[in-house]
Amino acid sequence: MNDIIAQIIDHRSVRSFKDQELTKEEIHTIVKAAQAASTSSLLQAYTILGITDKEKKAKLAELAGNQSYVEHNGHLFVFCADAHRLEIASQMEGVDLGDTLSSTENFMITVIDAALAAQNASIAAESMGLGICYIGGLRNNLYEVSKLLSIPKHVIPLFGLVVGHPAQMVDKKPRLPMELVYHENGYQTNAVETRKQLEQYNAIISAYYQERTNGKRADRWTSQIAQMLTQKSRAYMKEYVQSQDMDTQ
Repeated sequence: MNDIIAQIIDHRSVRSFKDQELTKEEIHTIVKAAQAASTSSLLQAYTILGITDKEKKAKLAELAGNQSYVEHNGHLFVFCADAHRLEIASQMEGVDLGDTLSSTENFMITVIDAALAAQNASIAAESMGLGICYIGGLRNNLYEVSKLLSIPKHVIPLFGLVVGHPAQMVDKKPRLPMELVYHENGYQTNAVETRKQLEQYNAIISAYYQERTNGKRADRWTSQIAQMLTQKSRAYMKEYVQSQDMDTQ
């Protein structure tokens, strides 16, 4: 196992940072690494916003569910699915993209491109001794986020990425057994075997929470996920995406 693989496997989310801003060089390196990610047909259909304004960071922390580490970190990035730049490029060439920009396929391309870039950025940051945490809570209220960040049509803020010098590290959360996520030559649908593997994983996760919380929690993964998914969240999302002229076809 080489150092890069060891670093990737050792990933854990960091939510407590030292009061130390990233340098311009560190930010530049992370963004350049993000740009080196694979991209569909060189569309590069994403934009990365760097948030340094303290009032905006505080407001974004509030909108994300009062997560303090959205405000207090070394740097806050916001990754956006972006077809706005593609529209401008087509106008420069006298081409009307019409329904293309609002197609489901183009929407998926922008989201995938942004996610690939973000993961490159995360790996780069961690290789520099920094900690990271993804912030999906920005999607709690995208109308307000969009207004705050001056988001144009054909752009969607997908998630934040907080980066900084770790003040505290937590234990790594165990992942699902590889057999549950890697299937060869087709999707394996043996429910009995899946249940067996999930029960084994439940025991691992329960032990992890007990140790991390000194016995205050002993959550099973299946109960945790089932409970979470019974609660509808961000039901406005389809409406918002369509209001941005994305995925309306």
